[in-house]
Amino acid sequence: MDRNLALELVRCTEASALAAARWMGRGDARQGDAAAFEAMRRALSSVKVRARIGLGRPCATGEEPLAEGSLVGTEDSGPILELAVDPLEGLDSVATGHANAMAVIVANADHSFPHVSGLYLDKIAVGPEAAGKIDLDATPLENLVNVAAAKRCYVEDLTVSILDRERHTDLVRRVRETGARIQLIPDGDLASVLASAVGDSGVDVVMGVGSAQAGVLSAAALACVGGDMQCRYVSMRPADDERIQALTGGQVRRKLGLADLVGDGSVMFVATGVTAGDILTGVRFRKGGAHTHSVVMRKRSGTIRFIQAQHSFDRKPRY
Repeated sequence: MDRNLALELVRCTEASALAAARWMGRGDARQGDAAAFEAMRRALSSVKVRARIGLGRPCATGEEPLAEGSLVGTEDSGPILELAVDPLEGLDSVATGHANAMAVIVANADHSFPHVSGLYLDKIAVGPEAAGKIDLDATPLENLVNVAAAKRCYVEDLTVSILDRERHTDLVRRVRETGARIQLIPDGDLASVLASAVGDSGVDVVMGVGSAQAGVLSAAALACVGGDMQCRYVSMRPADDERIQALTGGQVRRKLGLADLVGDGSVMFVATGVTAGDILTGVRFRKGGAHTHSVVMRKRSGTIRFIQAQHSFDRKPRY
């Protein structure tokens, strides 16, 4: 995968983040999402690549400007890349002004991503230090003891990130019984997975049920840095059952790993912060422009690059 593609894709996540950030705290998730989608669509249309949207989601307005299966980029020939996109991961966080919203693109070989839009995954994820030490079928205590041993610390030193949802009441209780610390997050468990994988963020483990699309994006980030995740599809409504049967070949209780979600090939993960978070600082507007903060990770090289950019609106489109 062309390493120059990273900078091209960063331009797209920056555009989406700049557009979404205008709606921070204004209480309108739909309009913030629509602005992010339109900015990413326009930016992707100018990228010198031939790519297909392999995994996405409808905009909160119901429109699908980046519909799965649609082609993007300026090239008409050559190999096709597959993209998994979320122009605004954490749209409720933008509407309320909360942390950790971001714009995300993952690039991979064609036909790498499962079609999981609208589904959910039960998952446990860790960074590189604890890779190979987790088991979705183990108890929270067993997993945290193993993670603590791998990180050479006490269970009480660990921080577990869990989405603040009623479905996690029992999980929260069981984690509290271990003595570990808990970070309850209102939205966007992708940001917590990224925090567990990159740097000294203070997040050690991510547990719980979240969107399968965010699970695929998380798997891409973890694959780039040598982290680990185990997950399993969870049926949240009757219509999910048939899709899960098809995706798993009838083995609905089968545990999935990183390769099941993003394949074994080269993966590139790109994200730009919209609101301030554990890893990315978010968009900061200034007179005549703005600052953005992005991360780019490549599985092939294992590199992690942070990109701080200054945007001058008199020389660029006003997103």
